[in-house]
Amino acid sequence: MRINAVIVAAGEGKRMGAAAPKPLLALGGRPVILHTLAAFAASRAGKTVVVVPEQERPRFDMLLRASDLGRLEWTLQSGGVRRQDSVARGLELLDADCELVVVHDAVRPLVSAALIDRCIAAAGKDGAAVAGLPVADTIKIVSIDRRIEATPPRDSLWAIQTPQAFGVELLREAHRKAKLEAIEATDDAMLVERLGRKVVVVEGERRNIKITTPEDLALAEALLLQSSGKS
Repeated sequence: MRINAVIVAAGEGKRMGAAAPKPLLALGGRPVILHTLAAFAASRAGKTVVVVPEQERPRFDMLLRASDLGRLEWTLQSGGVRRQDSVARGLELLDADCELVVVHDAVRPLVSAALIDRCIAAAGKDGAAVAGLPVADTIKIVSIDRRIEATPPRDSLWAIQTPQAFGVELLREAHRKAKLEAIEATDDAMLVERLGRKVVVVEGERRNIKITTPEDLALAEALLLQSSGKS
């Protein structure tokens, strides 16, 4: 089975307050994006489309060309206004014979190759699979004026991560329908769910955090040190 990946690295990262895009920030002495790509290089995924801000393409291109990415075959694509626009653009550059695609946030650099491969295996069986973790906190549904409206049962709630893996034509259909109906979603699974298709959840990893704020970057540094035995 031909497997490709789309790495979404086109966000502006306003909450980080840094001069550089989040995927280019230093983590453990090298850019965040290189940690992410190293995991994909060790996984079953093949060609990887890295979707980046148009104005930052030269910086990403220079970095990736100068880095040892092992067996990883990569190409750059310019991102869109929204995350789902960037994913849709990434899908345009997949191999013609690609059957399954893995979508992942570039700023989840501590993802393991094992988790990527578990999502691939599950999607190969069921058509669509996402990484996720059971919610540990009590969740409240809160109104705009900060009043609690409901408390959903915690045992049915999961915090969804990336990677997310899909049959290529299934994901393309989901994006086509979203564009036609002007639907905006926070992840690709939501678009596939709207088709009425099954999406299964694979047990994710606690260390697979998304770097959104400076505190997240500090936590990722600590987790990286811990895993290297230097803590």
